Amino acid sequence: MTANEPTSSSDEQAAATSARRPPSTVSFVLDGAEVVLADDGATLLDALRGPLGATSVKDGCSPQGQCGCCTVLVDGTARVACVTPLRRVAGRSVTTFDGIDEAARRRWVEAFVAHGASQCGFCSPGIVVRLESLRRKSVGQASGQASGLRPGAVERALAAHLCRCTGWQTILTAAEEVIGGTDEDGTRAERDFEAASRRATLELGAPQRVGPDVVAGAVGFSADTAPGSCLVAVPDSGSDDGWVSGGTLAAARGAAGKVQGRRSTVDPVPPLEVPEGDWTVTLRTGWVDAAYVETDSSWCEPGGSPSSAAANGGAFGAKRSSPLPGVARALADEHGRPVLVQWSREDCSRSAPKRPPIAAGIRADGTGVVRVVRTDGIAERIRSVAPGLDVVEVDVVGPPTSAALRAAGWAEAIVLLAGVAATSEVVAVEPSTDADPERVTVRTGDGAVATASVHERRIRICAEGGALLDPVVARSYCIGAAHMAYSWVTSEGIAVAADGEVLDLTVRSLGVLRAADTPHIDVELVESDAPPVRMSDAVFASVAAATWRFLGTPPDWPTGAPSNS
Repeated sequence: MTANEPTSSSDEQAAATSARRPPSTVSFVLDGAEVVLADDGATLLDALRGPLGATSVKDGCSPQGQCGCCTVLVDGTARVACVTPLRRVAGRSVTTFDGIDEAARRRWVEAFVAHGASQCGFCSPGIVVRLESLRRKSVGQASGQASGLRPGAVERALAAHLCRCTGWQTILTAAEEVIGGTDEDGTRAERDFEAASRRATLELGAPQRVGPDVVAGAVGFSADTAPGSCLVAVPDSGSDDGWVSGGTLAAARGAAGKVQGRRSTVDPVPPLEVPEGDWTVTLRTGWVDAAYVETDSSWCEPGGSPSSAAANGGAFGAKRSSPLPGVARALADEHGRPVLVQWSREDCSRSAPKRPPIAAGIRADGTGVVRVVRTDGIAERIRSVAPGLDVVEVDVVGPPTSAALRAAGWAEAIVLLAGVAATSEVVAVEPSTDADPERVTVRTGDGAVATASVHERRIRICAEGGALLDPVVARSYCIGAAHMAYSWVTSEGIAVAADGEVLDLTVRSLGVLRAADTPHIDVELVESDAPPVRMSDAVFASVAAATWRFLGTPPDWPTGAPSNS
């Protein structure tokens, strides 16, 4: 494993010529202060995160311009910095999250915290910046009304963003409060953020912080905390395991020959065939990406301990085995200086673990066969819920898979049992009545219980997980899990070629449901004196099962959106 810094005589001649030529400069106002930078062809994002040190502006997909994490205001209008050339902002005013008027920023932070609208916090600063632009426009259009916000305006604004964690609804609530002028302005009840962080950590199975600094994205993401002296290393596009380094991320990507990823025109297709048999229902799932927005990164000093690839959360299990901390340590020792290693969105699409696809048939008595892409631990997860299912692991050429992703195998088994209404200690289906839609109840081994129903444009959840610790956080994670489940069933999947090559390399091609397409989610929380346990996995499984049954148990996922959406 090496990080190369290629040079050539032609490069040296070009550098000498450039040194004799006076460099052009770009001057603009950043968060109220004038700055002057050399125009070397960089993007605004390169400049902000590089020499200007504006780390509230995040790099989630550059230069795809699709995740919204690098959103800033240019002369008051929201723009994504990763596709904005630096020279385009010459003589203009650029505002980041940190440059928003202090009173307005405080209102946004308080609302996001109060409604659980941030979880990992990576996407939050960019979302706040865009919503602040919307707020300013609404004030200008209000004409004496409480708010000039038009119906659906927030959902349309959020279409420029990807948030994997929250399920959008808490963000919508926070936006309606701030833009509508109904914020409580400091009168909110105090919360115990330590207890809130305990609930968040429990739900993700990884360290998680809750508080105002999360909304600001100031929680120690590796790419934000790397020393300025770091070399930056990225995968070599011409090698399976080589790394290329440079003084900046842009320089390293240029040297590596990085090519912007595209979305294919190929529909996602489940890779396995259902086993032969006389089945009551069948189910095939495809390649599904965890769709986390903070791409893997880690930095290390020579002889030191590498930073975590997941600073505030675990990417729903997808970063549990990230190779980047080990790469950072090896390259730092090799070069004798700090090294930051970083994956792009394309690297994550190709190399981050996917949910193991299955193809299954099940009978009404809960017996059947599940074929699953070979994955360590996946067979045990399926059998722990549905011992009547014969699990057959199959070798398939494709991206890596992992049983560490949220409820992998366990949730699929619950969905299959619910598909035939096979009652067990883990899952039960209550038939619909004139008053209530059908409900699916899921129980975990440690005592969490979640009941879900899906009907038209509404998802209803009742969840119990011992002591709540913090109801705001508990509700936020239940909403996020419900959105992830509904999105998984109806819209998520990536195209993979027969030779195993991942064809869909953009954020938008992952299929995560937008805010405008997400049903309203009602959550009822049940408090108890029992020790707190994770309940979002039970919510995830119960909503997935209820969604599938509501849609009529179609055999292939993603199913497509229901006709009444």
